[in-house]
Amino acid sequence: MTLDDAYENAAHIEGADAYPAQWEEDAAAFRKKLGFRAQIGVKYGDSPRQVFDFFEPEGVSRGTVMFVHGGYWKRFDGSMWSHLAAGALAKGWAVAMPTYDLCPDVTIPQIASQVAAALVKVAGRTQGTIALAGHSAGGHLVARIMDPLLLGGEVRDRISQIVSISPVGDLEPLMQTSMNEVLGIDAATAQSDSPVNMSPPHGVAVSVWVGENERPAFLEQAEAMARAWGAKQTIVEGKHHFDIIEALADPDSDMIAALLALK
Repeated sequence: MTLDDAYENAAHIEGADAYPAQWEEDAAAFRKKLGFRAQIGVKYGDSPRQVFDFFEPEGVSRGTVMFVHGGYWKRFDGSMWSHLAAGALAKGWAVAMPTYDLCPDVTIPQIASQVAAALVKVAGRTQGTIALAGHSAGGHLVARIMDPLLLGGEVRDRISQIVSISPVGDLEPLMQTSMNEVLGIDAATAQSDSPVNMSPPHGVAVSVWVGENERPAFLEQAEAMARAWGAKQTIVEGKHHFDIIEALADPDSDMIAALLALK
Protein backbone atom coordinates (compact mmCIF):
# COMPACT_ATOMS: atom_id res chain seq x y z
CA MET A 1 0.00 0.00 0.00
CA THR A 2 1.10 3.55 -0.68
CA LEU A 3 1.79 4.63 2.93
CA ASP A 4 3.34 1.44 4.31
CA ASP A 5 6.84 2.88 4.56
CA ALA A 6 5.58 6.19 5.94
CA TYR A 7 4.19 4.42 9.01
CA GLU A 8 6.90 1.76 9.36
CA ASN A 9 8.96 2.71 12.39
CA ALA A 10 11.15 -0.32 13.06
CA ALA A 11 12.74 -0.35 9.60
CA HIS A 12 14.11 3.13 10.21
CA ILE A 13 15.41 2.66 13.78
CA GLU A 14 18.84 1.12 14.34
CA GLY A 15 18.61 -1.94 16.58
CA ALA A 16 14.82 -1.85 16.54
CA ASP A 17 14.45 -5.61 16.98
CA ALA A 18 16.10 -5.45 20.41
CA TYR A 19 13.68 -2.97 21.93
CA PRO A 20 10.70 -5.24 22.78
CA ALA A 21 12.85 -7.76 24.66
CA GLN A 22 14.56 -4.94 26.55
CA TRP A 23 11.22 -3.37 27.46
CA GLU A 24 10.00 -6.69 28.83
CA GLU A 25 13.20 -7.23 30.82
CA ASP A 26 13.19 -3.73 32.29
CA ALA A 27 9.48 -3.95 33.12
CA ALA A 28 9.83 -7.30 34.89
CA ALA A 29 12.79 -6.08 36.94
CA PHE A 30 10.88 -2.96 37.91
CA ARG A 31 7.84 -4.91 39.10
CA LYS A 32 10.04 -7.24 41.14
CA LYS A 33 11.79 -4.31 42.78
CA LEU A 34 8.48 -2.64 43.59
CA GLY A 35 7.22 -5.71 45.45
CA PHE A 36 3.85 -5.31 47.23
CA ARG A 37 3.42 -1.82 45.76
CA ALA A 38 2.73 -3.47 42.38
CA GLN A 39 -0.79 -4.87 41.92
CA ILE A 40 -0.83 -6.98 38.77
CA GLY A 41 -3.75 -7.94 36.58
CA VAL A 42 -6.60 -5.97 38.16
CA LYS A 43 -9.70 -6.77 36.09
CA TYR A 44 -11.82 -4.04 34.54
CA GLY A 45 -13.70 -6.08 31.90
CA ASP A 46 -14.69 -9.56 30.84
CA SER A 47 -11.90 -10.66 28.48
CA PRO A 48 -8.50 -11.89 29.75
CA ARG A 49 -6.74 -8.82 28.34
CA GLN A 50 -9.04 -6.34 30.08
CA VAL A 51 -6.78 -5.85 33.08
CA PHE A 52 -4.50 -3.16 34.40
CA ASP A 53 -1.40 -3.08 36.57
CA PHE A 54 -1.43 -0.56 39.41
CA PHE A 55 1.69 0.81 41.03
CA GLU A 56 1.58 2.69 44.33
CA PRO A 57 4.07 5.34 45.43
CA GLU A 58 5.54 5.49 48.89
CA GLY A 59 3.19 7.35 51.20
CA VAL A 60 -0.08 9.01 50.27
CA SER A 61 -0.57 9.45 46.53
CA ARG A 62 -0.65 12.97 45.08
CA GLY A 63 -2.71 11.79 42.13
CA THR A 64 -2.91 9.05 39.53
CA VAL A 65 -1.33 8.66 36.10
CA MET A 66 -2.74 6.24 33.56
CA PHE A 67 -0.34 5.28 30.77
CA VAL A 68 -1.77 3.66 27.64
CA HIS A 69 0.63 1.65 25.48
CA GLY A 70 0.99 1.68 21.70
CA GLY A 71 1.59 -0.98 19.07
CA TYR A 72 -0.81 0.14 16.34
CA TRP A 73 -3.77 -1.30 18.29
CA LYS A 74 -2.51 -4.78 17.30
CA ARG A 75 0.56 -5.52 19.44
CA PHE A 76 1.91 -5.52 22.98
CA ASP A 77 0.27 -5.27 26.38
CA GLY A 78 0.54 -3.11 29.46
CA SER A 79 3.05 -5.37 31.23
CA MET A 80 5.86 -4.35 28.86
CA TRP A 81 6.02 -0.77 30.14
CA SER A 82 6.03 -1.04 33.93
CA HIS A 83 9.43 0.65 34.20
CA LEU A 84 8.01 3.81 32.64
CA ALA A 85 6.06 4.35 35.88
CA ALA A 86 9.30 5.24 37.69
CA GLY A 87 9.17 8.97 36.99
CA ALA A 88 5.65 9.57 38.27
CA LEU A 89 6.09 7.20 41.23
CA ALA A 90 9.17 9.09 42.35
CA LYS A 91 7.07 12.24 42.43
CA GLY A 92 4.46 10.60 44.62
CA TRP A 93 1.87 9.67 41.99
CA ALA A 94 0.24 6.28 41.55
CA VAL A 95 0.39 4.77 38.05
CA ALA A 96 -2.06 2.51 36.23
CA MET A 97 -1.16 0.69 33.01
CA PRO A 98 -4.05 -1.01 31.20
CA THR A 99 -3.98 -3.80 28.65
CA TYR A 100 -6.73 -4.03 26.05
CA ASP A 101 -7.96 -6.42 23.38
CA LEU A 102 -6.28 -6.08 20.00
CA CYS A 103 -7.31 -5.76 16.37
CA PRO A 104 -8.61 -7.70 14.50
CA ASP A 105 -10.41 -9.38 17.43
CA VAL A 106 -11.94 -5.99 18.22
CA THR A 107 -12.18 -2.65 16.43
CA ILE A 108 -10.39 0.57 17.31
CA PRO A 109 -13.66 2.09 18.61
CA GLN A 110 -14.09 -0.94 20.85
CA ILE A 111 -10.53 -0.53 22.14
CA ALA A 112 -11.28 3.10 23.00
CA SER A 113 -14.33 1.96 24.95
CA GLN A 114 -12.19 -0.55 26.84
CA VAL A 115 -9.60 2.06 27.75
CA ALA A 116 -12.37 4.36 28.96
CA ALA A 117 -13.72 1.49 31.09
CA ALA A 118 -10.24 0.92 32.52
CA LEU A 119 -10.01 4.58 33.48
CA VAL A 120 -13.41 4.46 35.19
CA LYS A 121 -12.23 1.45 37.20
CA VAL A 122 -8.98 3.20 38.10
CA ALA A 123 -10.84 6.37 39.08
CA GLY A 124 -13.15 4.34 41.30
CA ARG A 125 -10.26 3.11 43.44
CA THR A 126 -8.38 6.42 43.64
CA GLN A 127 -8.97 9.98 44.71
CA GLY A 128 -7.86 13.33 43.36
CA THR A 129 -6.29 14.40 40.11
CA ILE A 130 -5.82 12.09 37.13
CA ALA A 131 -3.23 12.60 34.38
CA LEU A 132 -3.19 10.62 31.13
CA ALA A 133 -0.19 9.65 29.02
CA GLY A 134 -0.18 7.50 25.91
CA HIS A 135 2.32 6.53 23.24
CA SER A 136 1.60 6.07 19.52
CA ALA A 137 -1.75 4.24 19.38
CA GLY A 138 -1.93 4.99 23.10
CA GLY A 139 -1.46 8.66 22.27
CA HIS A 140 -4.56 8.35 20.12
CA LEU A 141 -6.49 6.52 22.83
CA VAL A 142 -5.88 8.96 25.70
CA ALA A 143 -7.25 11.72 23.49
CA ARG A 144 -10.13 9.70 22.07
CA ILE A 145 -11.56 8.70 25.45
CA MET A 146 -12.17 12.36 26.31
CA ASP A 147 -15.31 12.09 24.19
CA PRO A 148 -18.29 12.57 26.58
CA LEU A 149 -19.94 9.57 24.91
CA LEU A 150 -17.09 7.38 26.19
CA LEU A 151 -16.29 8.92 29.55
CA GLY A 152 -18.69 10.36 32.11
CA GLY A 153 -18.25 13.87 33.42
CA GLU A 154 -17.38 12.80 36.95
CA VAL A 155 -14.22 11.10 35.72
CA ARG A 156 -13.44 13.63 32.96
CA ASP A 157 -13.57 16.45 35.50
CA ARG A 158 -10.74 14.84 37.46
CA ILE A 159 -8.38 14.80 34.45
CA SER A 160 -5.98 17.72 34.58
CA GLN A 161 -3.23 16.82 32.09
CA ILE A 162 -2.88 14.76 28.93
CA VAL A 163 0.50 13.97 27.41
CA SER A 164 0.08 12.45 23.96
CA ILE A 165 3.39 11.01 22.75
CA SER A 166 3.96 10.36 19.03
CA PRO A 167 0.19 10.07 18.55
CA VAL A 168 -1.84 8.95 15.58
CA GLY A 169 -4.41 11.71 15.74
CA ASP A 170 -5.75 11.17 12.24
CA LEU A 171 -6.70 7.60 11.31
CA GLU A 172 -7.47 8.32 7.66
CA PRO A 173 -3.89 7.84 6.32
CA LEU A 174 -3.73 4.36 7.86
CA MET A 175 -6.44 3.26 5.45
CA GLN A 176 -3.67 3.43 2.83
CA THR A 177 -1.43 0.92 4.65
CA SER A 178 -1.35 -2.88 4.56
CA MET A 179 -1.92 -3.04 8.29
CA ASN A 180 -5.44 -1.80 7.72
CA GLU A 181 -6.26 -5.38 6.79
CA VAL A 182 -5.91 -5.97 10.55
CA LEU A 183 -7.13 -2.59 11.82
CA GLY A 184 -10.25 -2.45 9.67
CA ILE A 185 -10.48 1.34 9.55
CA ASP A 186 -13.16 2.58 7.18
CA ALA A 187 -14.15 6.13 6.27
CA ALA A 188 -16.76 6.32 9.02
CA THR A 189 -14.30 5.18 11.71
CA ALA A 190 -11.60 7.53 10.44
CA GLN A 191 -14.05 10.41 10.82
CA SER A 192 -15.56 9.46 14.17
CA ASP A 193 -12.49 8.15 15.96
CA SER A 194 -9.77 10.58 14.92
CA PRO A 195 -8.95 13.03 17.72
CA VAL A 196 -8.17 15.72 15.13
CA ASN A 197 -11.93 15.76 14.44
CA MET A 198 -12.88 16.10 18.11
CA SER A 199 -13.48 19.20 20.16
CA PRO A 200 -10.60 19.55 22.63
CA PRO A 201 -11.50 19.08 26.30
CA HIS A 202 -12.03 22.20 28.38
CA GLY A 203 -9.83 22.83 31.38
CA VAL A 204 -7.28 20.15 30.53
CA ALA A 205 -3.62 20.94 29.82
CA VAL A 206 -2.78 18.94 26.69
CA SER A 207 0.73 18.58 25.29
CA VAL A 208 1.89 16.64 22.24
CA TRP A 209 5.40 15.18 22.11
CA VAL A 210 7.25 13.69 19.16
CA GLY A 211 10.86 12.73 18.47
CA GLU A 212 12.98 14.81 16.13
CA ASN A 213 14.10 11.63 14.35
CA GLU A 214 10.66 10.09 13.87
CA ARG A 215 9.14 9.33 10.50
CA PRO A 216 7.85 12.45 8.72
CA ALA A 217 4.34 11.00 8.96
CA PHE A 218 4.52 11.06 12.76
CA LEU A 219 5.88 14.59 12.79
CA GLU A 220 2.91 15.56 10.63
CA GLN A 221 0.50 13.65 12.87
CA ALA A 222 1.83 15.38 15.98
CA GLU A 223 1.57 18.80 14.37
CA ALA A 224 -2.00 18.14 13.23
CA MET A 225 -3.00 16.92 16.68
CA ALA A 226 -1.44 19.90 18.43
CA ARG A 227 -3.08 22.31 16.00
CA ALA A 228 -6.53 20.73 16.29
CA TRP A 229 -6.45 20.72 20.07
CA GLY A 230 -4.59 24.00 20.59
CA ALA A 231 -1.96 22.01 22.45
CA LYS A 232 1.68 22.73 23.09
CA GLN A 233 3.92 20.65 20.82
CA THR A 234 7.41 19.56 21.84
CA ILE A 235 9.84 18.04 19.33
CA VAL A 236 12.43 16.16 21.37
CA GLU A 237 15.93 16.46 19.96
CA GLY A 238 17.68 13.24 18.98
CA LYS A 239 14.78 10.92 19.85
CA HIS A 240 12.90 8.44 17.67
CA HIS A 241 9.61 6.57 18.02
CA PHE A 242 10.99 3.88 20.33
CA ASP A 243 13.13 5.89 22.75
CA ILE A 244 11.07 9.06 23.22
CA ILE A 245 9.05 7.33 25.95
CA GLU A 246 12.13 6.77 28.11
CA ALA A 247 11.59 10.25 29.58
CA LEU A 248 8.61 8.90 31.52
CA ALA A 249 11.02 6.89 33.69
CA ASP A 250 13.00 10.02 34.63
CA PRO A 251 11.40 12.02 37.46
CA ASP A 252 13.37 15.10 36.41
CA SER A 253 12.41 15.05 32.72
CA ASP A 254 10.44 17.79 31.02
CA MET A 255 7.86 15.20 30.00
CA ILE A 256 7.17 14.25 33.62
CA ALA A 257 6.99 17.92 34.51
CA ALA A 258 4.30 18.43 31.85
CA LEU A 259 2.41 15.28 32.86
CA LEU A 260 2.30 16.19 36.55
CA ALA A 261 2.02 19.98 36.07
CA LEU A 262 5.24 20.55 37.96
CA LYS A 263 6.05 23.73 36.08
